[in-house]
Amino acid sequence: MRHMLTAVLAAVSLSSIASAQTPPSPAAPPAPAPRQSEIGAAIAGDMDDLMTLYRDLHANPELSGQESETGVKLAKRLKTMKFDVTEKVGGTGVVAVMKNGSGPVLLIRADMDGLPVTEQTGLPFASKVRAKTAEGVDTGVMHACGHDTHMTAFIETAKLLSARKDQWKGTLVMILQPAEETGKGARAMLEDGLYNRFPRPTHAIAFHDAGNMEAGKIGYTPGYALANVDSVDIVVKGIGGHGAYPQATKDPIVLGARIVTTLQTLVSREQDPQDPAVVTVGSFQSGTKHNIIPDEAKLQLTVRSYSDETRAKLIKGIERIARGEAIAAGISEDRMPVVSVKDEFTPSTYNPPEFAEQMATLLRGHFAQDQVVKTPPVMGGEDFGRYYRADKNINSFIFWVGGVPADQMAKAAAGQLSLPSLHSPFWAPEADKVVATASEALTVLALDILKRD
Repeated sequence: MRHMLTAVLAAVSLSSIASAQTPPSPAAPPAPAPRQSEIGAAIAGDMDDLMTLYRDLHANPELSGQESETGVKLAKRLKTMKFDVTEKVGGTGVVAVMKNGSGPVLLIRADMDGLPVTEQTGLPFASKVRAKTAEGVDTGVMHACGHDTHMTAFIETAKLLSARKDQWKGTLVMILQPAEETGKGARAMLEDGLYNRFPRPTHAIAFHDAGNMEAGKIGYTPGYALANVDSVDIVVKGIGGHGAYPQATKDPIVLGARIVTTLQTLVSREQDPQDPAVVTVGSFQSGTKHNIIPDEAKLQLTVRSYSDETRAKLIKGIERIARGEAIAAGISEDRMPVVSVKDEFTPSTYNPPEFAEQMATLLRGHFAQDQVVKTPPVMGGEDFGRYYRADKNINSFIFWVGGVPADQMAKAAAGQLSLPSLHSPFWAPEADKVVATASEALTVLALDILKRD
């Protein structure tokens, strides 16, 4: 960044010198604004209705697996567009099919669930919803990951494509998926016969809003785009006792601390630096009182990787380290740590590179020149990857649409503010730009995939 700034200042200085030595030239006319496409104009005409829908979805979020009202609400809209709609697929999921002659089968997906987050955006339509999680915890609920923008753009895309059947042929399979945030929704829909009860896709596309890109920008990543996500629990067993007599105990807190420290070497010393991985201990719980050594400690980890091979290696490494540190601490065989991988696995999301570049070229040809950019992979998770993993003959592509207002991006770049991330109670994307850009991009891609000869 510092070298870039130096170069910019140098360029400005040279420019100033040159302008002082040469006569002024007539001001160049401003560059023409990009011409609005026919699709963009249609979206602009629908924007009032779209923002009404967005505000309603934002104000009425539902937790993962509880998206009943959301699914019904959106299914009604799809039925008015003459889709063949099936509800309660994989729980609360919705599948809308439109057949339009022979040709490819395109799956377009949006996710519906909100998060157990109490909203603090101050928006006039902020969520005031409270609900109980599957674990029985009472919590505020918020679309803190932008799934409300996903659903709104999905509905507009469905409307645009249903009104343009003379421009495409094939089959649309548009799905509203539950429980993305728990990593269970895509799996539930697949296990409920998504690829057997409904036309099997040849292509699959989706988008996700981004909290680190300017609103309306489009980002894409060939290859691995998002990571495997595992939740791992470690129960560390010891022998409790009085804090004044530690020699009579086997302290699980000390053992747990040793495990936490040694786990760091899985990435720093055992993992190829060219193959990114994350092992984070997010929770360490033990004990009840100052002077009591407990007999148990519990660790909760999030583990991130890209390939299945690296995932398996990390999980085996966690098991080995936990056991090895327990042996070193003199723990008996019957009290070895218990390592369990929770049933919340989200597989990595992979964009087949050739198809990703093909889709990016198409988007670059449609939008302004600098609007579409290649982005690095991230360690976040997204279960859209399951649709490709279930059938690797599918051409699959997920892309990002920035949601940060331009003035906030500028202030963040100047160090004047910190941007809220996805899952933050303060996340409030510039929704109209996200919805407009995503709707147009999805429609452009769909019309190309399903193009008439």
